[in-house]
Formats: sequence, C-alpha cells, structure tokens
Amino acid sequence: MARMIRVLLAEDQSMVREALAALLSLEADLDVVAQAARGDEVVPAARDHAVDVALLDIEMPGLSGLDAAAALREALPGVKIVILTTFGRPGYLRRAMEAGADAFLVKDAPAARLADAVRRVLRGERVIDPVLAAAALADGASPLTEREREVLGAAADGSTNAEIAGALHLSQGTVRNYLSLAIQKTGARNRAEAVRTARDKGWL
Repeated sequence: MARMIRVLLAEDQSMVREALAALLSLEADLDVVAQAARGDEVVPAARDHAVDVALLDIEMPGLSGLDAAAALREALPGVKIVILTTFGRPGYLRRAMEAGADAFLVKDAPAARLADAVRRVLRGERVIDPVLAAAALADGASPLTEREREVLGAAADGSTNAEIAGALHLSQGTVRNYLSLAIQKTGARNRAEAVRTARDKGWL
C-alpha cells in the first residue's frame, strides 16, 4: 500500500479551507493532517505534523502565503510548497517561484488537478498553471526593487511619508524618493494609482 501524503492546508477563509480539505480527503493517498488560518501558523503547524506538502493561500493575516512559503523553505526545506491563489496575477507567480514554491495554481482549478499537483511536486516536478505562466512571460518582471516595493506597500494604507519613514527606519527624503521612483516605474500619476497598478500586476 502506498504511503499517505501528509498535507497542510493554510487558508484564512474557513469555509473555503474546509471545502478544500474535504475534497482532498476524498483522495485515497492524501491526508490533510493540519490546517492553518494565518500565515504565521504555517511553519509551526508543518513542523508539529511532519507534513510532506503545504498548500498555501496567498492572502492571509499574519504573513502572506508568499512570505510563509519563504519562511517554510528556510525552516523545513524538505516540505514541498503549493501556492493557491484566487487572483491570477503574473507578478504573484514570479514572487512565488522566488519564495521557493514548487507549484502555483488558481483556486478554481478542479480538485483532481490540485491532488495531481500534490503528487507531482513530491516526485520533484514543478507545476504551474499554464495560462499564468504564459501571462508572466508576456508581462515581464516587476520593475520595482525590493525597497521600492516595501515602501509602496507601506503607503498602501494611506500612511504619511513620516509614518512610513518611522516604520521602515528611513528618512522622509528617502521615502519620498522611493515613492517617486515607484510612481514613475508603474506609469502612475500618484501613489494611490501606483499601489493599484502594482497590486493588479501582482508586484505588491
């Protein structure tokens, strides 16, 4: 008899998480042994339950799925990572691969395809939604540097330059410069538009 594949499912919407867990549990070789509602619960849950594969939603409180993936890759490099997203944004795909993800799928993919992806990543394969892969190639890499992305992300909630400077330990002039560059690179007219554009592309 084949060994059961131990799965961690991290998704902040409980109904979606429970539905996914129920669907995956119908597969004879998959066992959802742990669930998490926050990104910062991923590494402890994966460690406590000795999981083989972690399925991570991108948008979660605590840590995003992308940040949780990077933390998991560092803490438990043997665990395979599948990123799930509602939003098919090319920039998310690139960032997921940089974070060490083994697979990237949209949530509305059939459960059988998700189960197949779990098996394939355990065999050492990389599984990427083909439509997203094509879009990512066509769209190109994010023009934002890591620092520009960090400052623009801090501005997303309407924080002032002074507040961003305090939070990121930068001078207000430096914050202004990074925001100006981010606005210019996204082709936006102001910071709010730059945030919107960067989010739509998956750069933020």
